Amino acid sequence: MRYKFDEMRTKAVITGDIINFTKLDPAARHCLIKEAEQLLKSWIKQSEDAEIFRGDSYQVLFDDVEEALKRSLVLICWFKKQSQNLGLEDLGTRISIGIGEISYRGKNVLNSDGEAFHLSGRRFDKMKPNEFLTIVTNNEQKNKGIEIILNFVNKLINQWTIGQAEVMYLILEGKTQQEIAVELSLSQPSVNSRIKLAGWKELEPTIVYISNLITN
Repeated sequence: MRYKFDEMRTKAVITGDIINFTKLDPAARHCLIKEAEQLLKSWIKQSEDAEIFRGDSYQVLFDDVEEALKRSLVLICWFKKQSQNLGLEDLGTRISIGIGEISYRGKNVLNSDGEAFHLSGRRFDKMKPNEFLTIVTNNEQKNKGIEIILNFVNKLINQWTIGQAEVMYLILEGKTQQEIAVELSLSQPSVNSRIKLAGWKELEPTIVYISNLITN
């Protein structure tokens, strides 16, 4: 049987692409895609739930809404910090999260279908410049509130330096300030300063609030 019908439970699908991917030379593109795919697949139990397609696009299925939101922010930080390694200042990613039911799973995430896939893909196609993260559900009232909050989140993300994104990546991965200081060869006050400037104090409760708003 080709398709496995899923229980009708709310899940999260992220659809994303890489900003300015074609500015990289072929060798750099190949390396970036390989590393991105490894990162995506390291987060999920079934490797087929994360796939790269069309060269610079990707899709991932998550069972947990809050995890999808956190991982999306991790991806934004990860691509931002790759700019330094690849010598391309404006490298980045755009992500649309669709929250809804999954009708069935195909051989991989790209062959699966359901409400979450439709919402994610349609909203992704409508993303505006400097809109790095969007979230859409089947509840229009909730969507209006989420959009207002994400307007501020996207402005915050747009202001991140590569150094701030590097620290935010590690914070989102659960590292302590002291661990980050050691890993990046920075002083603890420097790490703390980057965290404050990146707006983590405001962003952390925002993640929880949006997740609760969606699931309750």
